[in-house]
Amino acid sequence: MTENDSTSTGTDTQSDGSQDSVDRVLARADARASGYALFAPGSAQALQRDSTSAGQQNHDGDQFDRADRQALRRVAGLSTELEDVTEVEYRQLRLENVVLIGVYTQGTLTDAENSLHELAALAETAGAAVLDGLLQRRPTPDPSTYFGKGKAEELASVVKALGADTVIADSELAPSQRRALEDIVKVKVIDRTAVILDIFSQHAKSREGKAQVELAQLEYLLPRLRGWGDSMSRQAGGQVGGAGAGMGSRGPGETKIELDRRRIHTRMSRLRKQIAAMKPAREAKRANRKRNTVPSVAIAGYTNAGKSSLLNRITGAGLLVENSLFATLDATVRRTQTKDGREFTFVDTVGFVRSLPTQLVEAFRSTLEEVADADVIVHVVDGSHPDPASQLSTVRLVVGDAGARDVPELVVFNKSDLVSESERIVLRGLEPHSLFVSARTGEGIAELLSTLDGMLPTPSIEVDVLVPYDRGDLVSQMHQHSTVLSTEYEEGGTHVRALVTPEFEAQLLEFSTH
Repeated sequence: MTENDSTSTGTDTQSDGSQDSVDRVLARADARASGYALFAPGSAQALQRDSTSAGQQNHDGDQFDRADRQALRRVAGLSTELEDVTEVEYRQLRLENVVLIGVYTQGTLTDAENSLHELAALAETAGAAVLDGLLQRRPTPDPSTYFGKGKAEELASVVKALGADTVIADSELAPSQRRALEDIVKVKVIDRTAVILDIFSQHAKSREGKAQVELAQLEYLLPRLRGWGDSMSRQAGGQVGGAGAGMGSRGPGETKIELDRRRIHTRMSRLRKQIAAMKPAREAKRANRKRNTVPSVAIAGYTNAGKSSLLNRITGAGLLVENSLFATLDATVRRTQTKDGREFTFVDTVGFVRSLPTQLVEAFRSTLEEVADADVIVHVVDGSHPDPASQLSTVRLVVGDAGARDVPELVVFNKSDLVSESERIVLRGLEPHSLFVSARTGEGIAELLSTLDGMLPTPSIEVDVLVPYDRGDLVSQMHQHSTVLSTEYEEGGTHVRALVTPEFEAQLLEFSTH
């Protein structure tokens, strides 16, 4: 393949790696048949599985959110589009036909194809039908048209031949690159960031999540506003018969694009105030858990690695589970217990993805705070993914930016039922102290919980207290969050010997018998 050749992903039958490309496509088909596809074409399919044990309830619990998520879906190829369809109906119902493009400056063709497959998964999750994917090897993307003018013209012919509506680039485009490429291909051009923001906009459910997504969208949109000639002008002046309204109407005015920018800045300011106002309530909940000495385990990982499925398997939380990217956007907290009866919480967090938009990282910083405040991070990795090493590095980079580098980490390779023994050896070499689990079959769940028991902070300070009978709440907390050694009921109250945490010891000092 020459330096400037443009290739269709997985279809270059003339190259030396043609059989490898075919094998990769067949592997994706096999994975899709087994229920764990890297991405499913059209509407995303549920990963919900019946438990293998007879008579046992489904570990995903009640999927109440699924009806809302799938309330309105257009089936591709079974409809005739109306000419008078409104813009809102167009965006909601019409499956966009898209062509993917990418420029890879380093790495191998396989790495570039994996990245484009992930972009295809993002596009399909957003509600598009992927028609084709084109890759170009260049030292650097063209500063004007991203693909280079010659290849951009070839892209225009491909778009026209396939009847595509949209071109999606596998990296963030500069506003000037997007405009120049649109002028050549004559259809809408967006980038990876815009697709991720669109998915977040569709899936955001909580009030805080919606505000965070809208703020990220506005930050992305602000430098990309585009004016369209005189129709955008709000400046008066000039001759009566010309663009202006004659004498007495001249003035500085405000162009339409300036007006849009001012409105966006105003809206962004209002959203930042709303998000800041929600922070105290979230911090109060975390402070309450800390005051009650409840340890926290944050489940972090790449999107679609199976974090929600794992939490459902452990706690029966009933969180929405879909084989789609970014199915979970709002942090969810569920309580469970260790074998010796100590309570702790699991926090399901939003998934990460390579080249995660900086706007989203900033907007969802409140969600990432749950990771930074955790006692242990369970780092879930899709063991069946073709490039788990990149997933590991991507997640660790975001976790580090969130200020959680010093939090103990337990790497868990999920979907182990799809991983062969030889692949397990490779993964074990990648992370020697990792665990293999399957949220679908339950493999490794007991070992995971046992390992967490040893990693969670344990009560270590012995106290001997006589708690009055009217303070039974303290005795209850000791049984829930501490290790009770002995309990005796005396005339003056409940005599308890227990191992507690330093935070809880402070609440018991006044009742000490020493």
